[in-house]
Amino acid sequence: MLEGSGGNVAVLTGSDGKLMVDAGIGASRRQMTGALAELGAEPVTRLINTHWHFDHSDGNEWLHSVGARILAHENTRKHLSTTQRVEDWSYDFPAVPAGGLPVDVFAQDHRLRANGTTLQLRHYGPAHTDSDISVHFVEPDILHTGDTFWNGAYPFIDYSTGGSIDGTIRAADANLAMTTDRTIVVPGHGRPVSNRRELQDFRDMLVDVRMKVAALKRNGLSLEQVIAAKPTGDHDATWGSFVISPDLFTRLVLEGV
Repeated sequence: MLEGSGGNVAVLTGSDGKLMVDAGIGASRRQMTGALAELGAEPVTRLINTHWHFDHSDGNEWLHSVGARILAHENTRKHLSTTQRVEDWSYDFPAVPAGGLPVDVFAQDHRLRANGTTLQLRHYGPAHTDSDISVHFVEPDILHTGDTFWNGAYPFIDYSTGGSIDGTIRAADANLAMTTDRTIVVPGHGRPVSNRRELQDFRDMLVDVRMKVAALKRNGLSLEQVIAAKPTGDHDATWGSFVISPDLFTRLVLEGV
């Protein structure tokens, strides 16, 4: 597991060449190349994108240039192919160059073998975005959740490309259903190696904040009043010190209830 280049990256090494889950950002190519070399001399032959966001796919082009064949959900390719407006970031992400596009796509589930390991890929449905997939390394029982799980941090929810708080909760339920107490969990962001108990804590936080925000909305409070009521207050010490502030997370939840 590699951290520090956008989202958390998983690497499976072996005689088939390195397989990566997520690509990080292109600006860290030098550091990523060095970290990969420390794992062995095998070339990178495959890359899986868990979803389309820049911090998980910006390294696609350079990894393709050194031999990686890119696999993703069909919505990831769709979003990377054209300019994407993310309203909550007030930013337009340009289409990626052709070399950065996934060449292999799927709609629901996909299964492959690499380096003696079975990988099961599943589409969550609309969650953090509408392109999110899980990657389960079956035999070692390791689950990469992409950005459907931020470990110790409030998550971003991208409503512009199909995300929602309810979809994020459904994805959390799906992650719990795919794991046992023995499963090693790699989140999209936050503390890099996790487990089922922390997945449960994340799911419970989402449900609690959603319930409180929805109640405030039913009482007719404005956005400013909902934020001032601090519906995340019970959770801020654990979840509120990363990129997504308590106020921003409250606004994202309100957007979907």
